[in-house]
Amino acid sequence: MLILILGIAIFVGVHVFASFREQRAALIERFSLKTYKLVYSLVAAAGLALIILGFSRYRAEGMIQIWSPPEWTRHLAMPLVWFAFIALASRRAPPSRIRGWLRHPTLVAVKSWALAHLLVNGDLGGMILFGSLLGWAVYDRIAVKKRGDMGAPRLEAFTRGDAIAVGAGTAIFVLILFLHPWLFGVAVLRG
Repeated sequence: MLILILGIAIFVGVHVFASFREQRAALIERFSLKTYKLVYSLVAAAGLALIILGFSRYRAEGMIQIWSPPEWTRHLAMPLVWFAFIALASRRAPPSRIRGWLRHPTLVAVKSWALAHLLVNGDLGGMILFGSLLGWAVYDRIAVKKRGDMGAPRLEAFTRGDAIAVGAGTAIFVLILFLHPWLFGVAVLRG
C-alpha cells in the first residue's frame, strides 16, 4: 500500500505543481521548456509506474474491503467509463462540439473514469487510488478556470471530430471491456 500511496503522491504532486504557474514559469526560464517537459514526463511516468506496481502488489497481498458495492453500481459505471473514453478521444480528434462542450476533455475523462471506478470498488486501495485521481481532476479544473483558461472553443454544429471521438472512444471502450481481465485482473463483463 505504501508504494501505491507514494506513486499517487508523485503522480498527482507533479500535476498539481504544474498548476502553480509562476513556479512552473521560473523553472522553464531557468532550465528551458524542453528540459521542464522531459523532467515532468519522467517524474509523472515514475509516479504512474509506482501506482501500477503498488496497486498490483496491494491486490496480490489481499485487498482491504471497506464496503461491498451493490450490483446496480456496475450499470452506472459502464456508461461513465464509455463517456470517459469518448471525452479522451475528443482531445485528439479534430475540433468538435463534444470537445467544446467539455472544455477540458482530459480532466472530464479522468473525473468520469475515476467516479465510475469509485462506484464499483469498495476496497481501501481502490478508494485511495480512484478518489485521489478524482480529487486531482476536480482541483485541476478549478485551477484552470481560476487562471482564465476557458479550454476548447464551443462549436455550433457537430463535426467530423465528433464522429471520430465517438467512434474511437467507443472502439477503445469495447476493447478495454474485453481485455480488462487480462490487463487488470477483473472481469467487467459477467455472464
